[in-house]
Amino acid sequence: MTDALTALLARRDWLLLDGATGTNLFEMGLQSGEAPELWNLDAPEKIRALHDGFIEAGSDVILTNSFGGSRYRLKLHAAEDRAYEINRAAAAIARGCADASPREIIVAGSVGPTGEILAPVGSLSEDDAAAAFAEQIRGLMDGGADVIWAETISSEEEMRAVHRAAAGLGAPFCGTLSFDTAGRTMMGVTSEGYAALAAGLAPQPIAIGANCGTGAPDLLRTVLGITAAAPERVVIAKGNAGIPKYVDGHIHYDGTPELMADYARLARDAGARLIGGCCGTKPEHLRAMRAALEAHVPGARPGLEAITARVGGFTSASDGTGDDEGAEGRTRRRRRRG
Repeated sequence: MTDALTALLARRDWLLLDGATGTNLFEMGLQSGEAPELWNLDAPEKIRALHDGFIEAGSDVILTNSFGGSRYRLKLHAAEDRAYEINRAAAAIARGCADASPREIIVAGSVGPTGEILAPVGSLSEDDAAAAFAEQIRGLMDGGADVIWAETISSEEEMRAVHRAAAGLGAPFCGTLSFDTAGRTMMGVTSEGYAALAAGLAPQPIAIGANCGTGAPDLLRTVLGITAAAPERVVIAKGNAGIPKYVDGHIHYDGTPELMADYARLARDAGARLIGGCCGTKPEHLRAMRAALEAHVPGARPGLEAITARVGGFTSASDGTGDDEGAEGRTRRRRRRG
């Protein structure tokens, strides 16, 4: 049976993802150090308002409020034994919002990193990580998630663990890494490296890509790297709304709706089909992105100069692959070889 996300992608060229969970919940009163996942039980009306705001802004895919929902992350709040309950509630809230919409909305069960370093660098085994992810994923699927959505992962070992957990439960799967420093994740994975890793996963993910990281320019360069290495893939782009700045005691992201609209156009031309925003992205950004994508006439694959001219400069000179020409140069060389 075809899963709901794959079926919708068969009918649509692109889908708009949602925005930032943390940024918007902080504006609703979430305090620093508080677990947003506990609001699924203690303040479900606020989580419903979060999802409804994204849906009203045009999102086709909403992520559950379960990013830190593994028992390893919940242990920081003495809630590790409630992992299943919390994740099931997260998915049930999102499912209710999706089902109330006149449009088809995909509920993606958000699974973030455990917060532990996996072996061989750290002490957490891949088996133990997979077991924790399975507990979380079981709750999300029982609550009504259509697909499991691993995000902000930084190591190959952790991506394999969450994928194995989803596969073991028969759950459709998407996965994004967060590329932070010079085009690499915290654990050194490059865009090409992730494409190669994904190629070896069975069953194959529905989509792969990048989220969070630094800003829109760097994320777009990573998307170019992934689509160059794996042009057949459905690719995800979920970039931050600008760069975080500390203003009047709060973190503020400086990306305007206009900038995020141009980022969405560039992401589409770079080959992404699932496009949204991460940290700092609010409903006003998503409305601008939706309008931009609906009016967009597909253009040529953007070069690095076009990205910097339209949405700002890169934070590093390299895309992490060791190729100073970056993704654009790799694409040119492959075309010459082909």
